[in-house]
Amino acid sequence: MKAGSKTWNAKPGEVERRWFVVDAEGKTLGRLAVPIADTLRGKNKPEYTPHVDTGDFVIVVNAEKIAVTGKKLDKKIYYRHSGYPGGIRKRTLREQLERRPTEVLRKAVKGMLPRNRLGRAQITKLKIYAGPEHPHEAQSPKPLEVTG
Repeated sequence: MKAGSKTWNAKPGEVERRWFVVDAEGKTLGRLAVPIADTLRGKNKPEYTPHVDTGDFVIVVNAEKIAVTGKKLDKKIYYRHSGYPGGIRKRTLREQLERRPTEVLRKAVKGMLPRNRLGRAQITKLKIYAGPEHPHEAQSPKPLEVTG
């Protein structure tokens, strides 16, 4: 590195946001969550800066048709707590997909984001819909390449 040259950092106001759409039908939960989390963080961009939200928006459709391997539909359990003593509730993945299918993918992606203000800002750029329709046609989203 030459003397006097500085490391370039992205500034929050200069980040260009793009929109991507992903069809979750038949895709494996974790293998789909990884590229979504990377896109929300901006890790696929050359101007990625760890402490700045450089990520893009991601729209996920058909979240109710997501696939899992093995016996996870009955063995994987989602816990939540009301805050009251004895207020813990649990649901299997099968029940969660019936009642709130969008939360399954949201929770998987959220676990891959930083646990701070930045992560909370990045998860707001994730838009998940249970069915094939989404109200973001005006943003003209491009398909996101997801393998596996």
